[in-house]
Amino acid sequence: MTEPQPPRAAGPLAGAGRLGAATDQSTFSALTAGAVRAHADYGAGALIACDRLVRIYTAEGVEVQALQGLDLVVEAGELTALVGTSGSGKSTLVNILAALDTPTAGAVRVAGRDLASMSSRQRLDYRRSVVGFVWQQTARNLLPYLTAAQNAELPLRLAGAGRSARRKRAAELLDLLGVAHCAGRRPDQMSGGEQQRVSIGVALANSPSVLLADEPTGELDSATAASVFGALQTANNELGVTVLVVTHDPAVSSMVRRTIAIRDGRTATETLRHGAAGTPGHAVEYAVLDRAGRLQLPREMTETLGMRDRVRLEAEPDHIGIWPDRPGYPSTAQPGIYHDEDGD
Repeated sequence: MTEPQPPRAAGPLAGAGRLGAATDQSTFSALTAGAVRAHADYGAGALIACDRLVRIYTAEGVEVQALQGLDLVVEAGELTALVGTSGSGKSTLVNILAALDTPTAGAVRVAGRDLASMSSRQRLDYRRSVVGFVWQQTARNLLPYLTAAQNAELPLRLAGAGRSARRKRAAELLDLLGVAHCAGRRPDQMSGGEQQRVSIGVALANSPSVLLADEPTGELDSATAASVFGALQTANNELGVTVLVVTHDPAVSSMVRRTIAIRDGRTATETLRHGAAGTPGHAVEYAVLDRAGRLQLPREMTETLGMRDRVRLEAEPDHIGIWPDRPGYPSTAQPGIYHDEDGD
C-alpha cells in the first residue's frame, strides 16, 4: 500500500504557469480591443468609410479578388471622381456602396449605416432614402412608358409621399437640372443628355445623402457630357448632396477637387486640385499609403528602374528613398546618391 505524500511547499515559481497564461490572455484581449478601436475610429465622422474592404467572386472554381483590402473615406459634401481600368474594382465598390452587393470581408459605413450587417428590408430602405444612383444605361434609370415628370415622381410615390408633394418636388428638380421642358416627354422623345439629367432628378427625388453615378457620360459626346456633369455639380452645390462619380472621361475627372484611382482592388493614388470646384486648379497627385504601410508604386516608374520583387529603402530627414535591388543602388559611400552598375 502506498502512503499518501505530503503536499509540496509552494516555491517561488508556484502558479507561474497560470500567471503566464493569464498574462497572455490579458495581452491578447488588449490587442483585440485596440484593433476594434482602430476599426471603429477609422473614418469616424465621414459620410462614407470603407475599412479594408474585400470582395471575392468565385466562378467555375476560380476565385477573383475584385477588392483587396480597400480603404476609402469620403466626407459629406464632396464631389469626387473614381477612376481605374476595367477590372480594377471600381464598379464592385459602387455596387457595394449602393447596397446591390455585399463585401466578403471588411467594413463599410454610409451615413452611419453598416452596410455589411443590414437585412434585406434595411437594404431596401437604404436604397430608397440614403443613396441615389445613376447608371450609364438609360434603361436602368428611366421607365420607358413614363414621362420625365412621372419618372421623377415614382420614388416619392413608393416612399408614400402625397400627390401634391410629389408633383412639386419633381417640377423643382427638373427645373434645377435644366430639363423642365421635358416634363411631359417619354425617354424616347428626349436626347441622351436630357435622359441622363432627368435620371439625376429621379436619383435625387427622395433627398439622398449620397449620389452614385457609374459612367453617366460614357455614351455621350463631349458637349453633352459637360451638360450632364454640370447637373451633377448643381446637385452637389445647390442641394449639398455628396457625389461619387465613376468615369473614364478625363474632362470629368479634371473638374473635381479629388480624383481617386483604384488599381488591383485598392486605392492607388489620389489627385487633389487646389482651387474652386469647376475650375482647373493646380493638381497634385499623391500615392496612397494604407494603414498597413502598403504603397503602390506606379508601373511606369518601377519598370523604368527595373524594380521587381524587392526594393531598398533609405530613411532621410524629410523623405524615404527607394532603390532597385541591384549593386550600386544606392551608393554605399554616399547614401541616397544614385550610381549605375558601372559606377557612373
